[in-house]
Amino acid sequence: MKNFRTTALCASLAIISLFASAQNDQKIPINEPDLNRPKLFSNLPDKIQVSVDDLNNLLTQSVGRPSGLKQSNGSEFQFEGEVVSTSESIDTRIQSVVIRSTNFNGASLSISKILNDDGTVSYKGRIISFKHADLYELQKIDNQFVLVKRNFYDLVNE
Repeated sequence: MKNFRTTALCASLAIISLFASAQNDQKIPINEPDLNRPKLFSNLPDKIQVSVDDLNNLLTQSVGRPSGLKQSNGSEFQFEGEVVSTSESIDTRIQSVVIRSTNFNGASLSISKILNDDGTVSYKGRIISFKHADLYELQKIDNQFVLVKRNFYDLVNE
């Protein structure tokens, strides 16, 4: 009788586990990279040097005012737009500005100036459009600030 109960219990568990469904077979929705996006900056160089004075000038602009950024060693690059956002003066260690472009469709330039604890100043920034495959990221190379062209999906995971 004991063996019959054990066999019946195992058979019942096998039948239940066969018909039970703990998870749905639906796949998790993950956005695949759109590798067919157009490039916005295809006719511009991979590196564009900008001056600290121009960056500081951008950070003093007020909302609604036209502003822009240009290449410091030539006239090949000119970013023009309107200031849409600036940082509040609550934290004086961080200043930032966002400029929506008028000459690069859908692109925005964001620049932040950060006063570090050791008294040094660092800058972060990028020109990005979520509709295009390329962007520029601000980097410090050899003590000069340079906008470096990057692939959109190197920076953003969807």
